[in-house]
Amino acid sequence: MITLVRRCAALCALGTLATVLAGCAGDTVAPGHPERPARPPATAPPTLAPGPSGLTPVFTNGSRTRGRTVALTFDADMTANQGPRAAAGERFDNPELVATLRRLKVPATFFMTGRWAEQYPAQAKDIGRDPLFEVANHSYSHHAFTGSCYGLPAVPAARMRADMERAFTAFRAAGVERPVPYFRFPGGCYDRRALRALAPGGVTAVQWDVVSGDAFATDPAAVARQVLDGVRPGSVVVMHCTRSAAPATERALRTIVPELRERGFRFVRVSEQIGTAGAARARS
Repeated sequence: MITLVRRCAALCALGTLATVLAGCAGDTVAPGHPERPARPPATAPPTLAPGPSGLTPVFTNGSRTRGRTVALTFDADMTANQGPRAAAGERFDNPELVATLRRLKVPATFFMTGRWAEQYPAQAKDIGRDPLFEVANHSYSHHAFTGSCYGLPAVPAARMRADMERAFTAFRAAGVERPVPYFRFPGGCYDRRALRALAPGGVTAVQWDVVSGDAFATDPAAVARQVLDGVRPGSVVVMHCTRSAAPATERALRTIVPELRERGFRFVRVSEQIGTAGAARARS
């Protein structure tokens, strides 16, 4: 190690900084996952500038013109009152789906509820440590942030930010070290009141432009077809990683991933889509 440091220092003195950075960084790998590169040093994930009147910005999809990228996102739903169902054996996780993403080497963003991270802390930590993935916020309770949203109980406006922050607290307690500052509204339901309530939290709200239709679907071919028909350059696809609510998703991925790669698409995390979109806005 001392010899390597001296070598890097000597190269720096010769003015070959680029060579040093490449040679010293090497091809280190993440513990437990030798086929994947280690997570790079922590940097601040990109966010969008606040919207009108300082409201939380909303991101739907990336650039349509800057490469054929697509972001697969997976909601890890679990409401605050579903503990008894989990105790009775209902599974709100899907380890097979995570394993398939790893096997296929697909980057992805997981939008977890805090309650899910509490129920499955080892899995939350494992996902959060994997360089392929990033963990984002899907609220603590998975209650609605509007007055009416698919029958979900509603979070009072005065408690919305606290609900979001409680999820981040649950992530840290589970061992997720670097969740990204992105928030997905339960059910995708939001209004100006919700955007105003979350604005002090500094997050970017992430929606989608492709609905997979995997919620409660039992036909993986139908889910795959809906995704493949909808994806465009820069797309964000919403899917789920809860076995009880989305039993066909893992099998659908086995069709979706190779087909999109055959079409020339590259899979990215949401942070890359947001970063590209933010850069494009800055240049316009």
